[in-house]
Amino acid sequence: MNPIDIEDIYKAQKNLKNIIKNTKLDLSLSASQKLGLDIYIKFENEQLTGSFKIRGAYNKISQLPLEVRKKGIIASSAGNHAQGVAKSCQLLNIPATIIMPKSASLVKAQATRGYGAEVIFHGDVVDDAIVYAKKKVETEGLTFVHPYEDPLIIAGQGTIGLEILNELPDLDSIFIPIGGGGLISGMAVAIKTLRPSCRVIGVVSSQAPGMFELKKGWGSSKVKPSATIADGIAIKHPSSVMFDLYISKYVDEIVSVTDDELSEAILFLMERTKTVAEGSGAAAMAAAFKVSPSVMGKKSCVLISGGNIDLNLVAKIIERGRILNGYLSELSVVVVDLPGSLNRLTGWLAQSEANIIDVRHDRLDPRFGLKQTRIDFVIETKNHEHIAAIKKDLIQEGFEVL
Repeated sequence: MNPIDIEDIYKAQKNLKNIIKNTKLDLSLSASQKLGLDIYIKFENEQLTGSFKIRGAYNKISQLPLEVRKKGIIASSAGNHAQGVAKSCQLLNIPATIIMPKSASLVKAQATRGYGAEVIFHGDVVDDAIVYAKKKVETEGLTFVHPYEDPLIIAGQGTIGLEILNELPDLDSIFIPIGGGGLISGMAVAIKTLRPSCRVIGVVSSQAPGMFELKKGWGSSKVKPSATIADGIAIKHPSSVMFDLYISKYVDEIVSVTDDELSEAILFLMERTKTVAEGSGAAAMAAAFKVSPSVMGKKSCVLISGGNIDLNLVAKIIERGRILNGYLSELSVVVVDLPGSLNRLTGWLAQSEANIIDVRHDRLDPRFGLKQTRIDFVIETKNHEHIAAIKKDLIQEGFEVL
C-alpha cells in the first residue's frame, strides 16, 4: 500500500463535497475549566450514519469503476464502517454485503440493514469478520472495502483534520481514537503537514492495547482482546502496515483507557455537552482527562468519532458513571430489628442530604443475631467525600456500617 500525502486528502475533500457534513467544532467550557486550557470538541458523532466512517467509505467506493460497482461491495466491521459502506452504496445504488462480528451492537446491525445492506454475523472480533469477507470475495466476485488499509479510506478520514485546522490553525494538540488506524493516520498526515508542532495523541482501549504496545516498542501484543464498551476500536491484531507507514511517523503518543474511564467520559459528554458518544467515540475525551495538561499546550481538540450506542448499554454506563463519580452509592447498615429502627435510619439519611433510591431488608444473614437485620440502601450523593462523611457519621451515631 502506497502512503498518502496532503494532496490525496484535498482530493478526498473535493470528492466528499455536498455528501458529508462539516461537523461542529465547539469550545467546551466544562472540559476547559476542568483541565485549565482551551478544549475544543469535534462532534463527528453528528456525521451521516453517526460516525466519521462514511468519509472514507464514500471516497473509496465512489471512485471504483462502474463495472466493479455493479458486482457488489463487501465489507467487515463492528458497526460504524458497516454503516458508512452501506450508506455510501445506497447513495451510489450499489448492492452491499456486510460481515459483522457476533459481538457487534444490534443497534448498529439494524441501522446497517436500514441502509439496504445484507448483514452476516461471523467471528468474535473484526479481524475474524475480515478473514471471512475476503473468502467471499474469492467465491462471489465482490469487491472488498477494507476498514482502514486503503489509501482512499485513509484520505477520506483525513478530511476531518482539514476541517479542524481550518477553524483552529494554531492547535497545539489533538486526541484521536485508534482501532485499525485509518482515522488517526489520515488525520495525522493532514495535521502534521499543515501544523507540524501540533501533538497528535492516539487512544486505544486497555482491553485491546496492540497499537499502544507497538508504539512502546514492545512488539506484538500478548494481551488477548476482551469484551469492551469500545467495540469500535477493539482490534485483535494491530496492523503493522498502518503502524509502519503512519502511526510510527506521525503519532507522538498513544494512551490506553479503561472501560471505567470511558464510562466517565460518556457521562461527562451527556451531562455537560448534551451529546451521546459510543465507547470508542468517547475514548479521546477519556484520554484528555487522563494525561497531564502540561503536554497539551494552550489549545487542544478532542474528536468524538461516533455516537452509535445501544440504549441498553447507555443505562448501564450512566449507572456505572454515577457510581464512579460518587453520585450513586450502596450502603449496608445493621440495626436492631425493632419498630422505628428503619424510620430513625432513613430520617438520619435525609438530614445528611442523601436521597434514598432503593431499600432492601435481609433478616436471614447468618452473620447477625436473630434480633438484628441488615438494611441495604441505594442512595444518591454529591461526591465521594459526601459518601465517606455519611458512613463516618452513621458509625458515630451507633450504627454498624458494613
